[in-house]
Amino acid sequence: MKELLYYQDVMLREFDATVVSKGTDEEGRNYVVLSNTAFYPTGGGQPHDTGTLNDIEVMDVEKINDEIRHYIQGDSSNLAGKVHGTLNWQRRFDHMQQHAGQHILTAAFVELFDAPTVSFHLGSEQVTIDIAVDALTEEQLVAAEARANDIILENRLIETKWITEKELENYNLRKEVAVTGDIRLVIIPDFDYNGCGGTHPTSTGQVSSIKILGTEKMKGNIRVSFVCGHRVLAELAMRKKVLADVARQLSVPEVEAASALTKILTTQKNTEKALLAAKEELLNYEATALVSSNERIITAAFNQRTMQELQKLARTIVAEQTEAIVLLVSENEDKLQFVAARGTKVEKSMKDIAAKALPLINGKGGGSDQMVQGGGEHMISTEQLLAAMQEVLN
Repeated sequence: MKELLYYQDVMLREFDATVVSKGTDEEGRNYVVLSNTAFYPTGGGQPHDTGTLNDIEVMDVEKINDEIRHYIQGDSSNLAGKVHGTLNWQRRFDHMQQHAGQHILTAAFVELFDAPTVSFHLGSEQVTIDIAVDALTEEQLVAAEARANDIILENRLIETKWITEKELENYNLRKEVAVTGDIRLVIIPDFDYNGCGGTHPTSTGQVSSIKILGTEKMKGNIRVSFVCGHRVLAELAMRKKVLADVARQLSVPEVEAASALTKILTTQKNTEKALLAAKEELLNYEATALVSSNERIITAAFNQRTMQELQKLARTIVAEQTEAIVLLVSENEDKLQFVAARGTKVEKSMKDIAAKALPLINGKGGGSDQMVQGGGEHMISTEQLLAAMQEVLN
């Protein structure tokens, strides 16, 4: 392992090697195995490298047993003998920044709060660590982020060292290692000592910066999401764009966008309350007008009324007119909805009306003997639906 090029020189971008073997896996993917490689295979929470071998694209890299397979795009027949490998350096360096940043932030939480990391994931947009605590305060997050960025600013060396199991006792490791035999340590002197097989820059300054984005509870731990290096700039650019757009739409400076939005939302809530009160008043007015007809069967057709509004109107009417039956229908674009309700002095079951109405509109509904409701397709007019419902009562 220690002779692999990605361990010998983590900053190596191009290399020459010899094709040792070729194959096709059970999924039909073609791969080649090289005499040595600078391509890092997926492992330890870090994604694989990509790049090219003699201009043939390397899509994936995996360590299977004792060989590192380079999965390529297309046929491997053109790869033989000596080949030239080129890494997608932007991807590799991004992974190194994120992985080293994870070491630094994790060590900061341990140093400041004795809060260990129990898992790590390097995603395509954000990095997450799960910390074995019940909660983290905003003050703790700020302190850990500040400590991590101080370590970055100091531009400390990031050293790697291969040791044996017997030599482990000489190092104050952040956590126990799970491997045996030759063990690779990643060391930030006087700050973090950790067994790790991933790739990292040669100094903390190359991580550039760390920014915590948020937290959430996850299986008894606290998951911290963050970004490092170039991703901080990308995140800043995205948030700047969004903030500028919000500020432009609100016609305020960016620094006033939050307070302006709060005012708008408060106004909207007040408007919604006023609108709800107006609808309530309108329903009461409509119910009073329909009750005044003193009809035994009260019918009405509406446009764009919600089922909740129809139900409330029907309840209000039958509460006042205990000997009445109320049939209400609303046309909502390409749908029809209906409600049928009876007063307390009426014995007729409203389920009979639903059984008549629902097949006519290919609808679904339900209810009780006292009130039913349903909705379906606009296959007939509101007048025809009301007429069919009334037929049940004759």
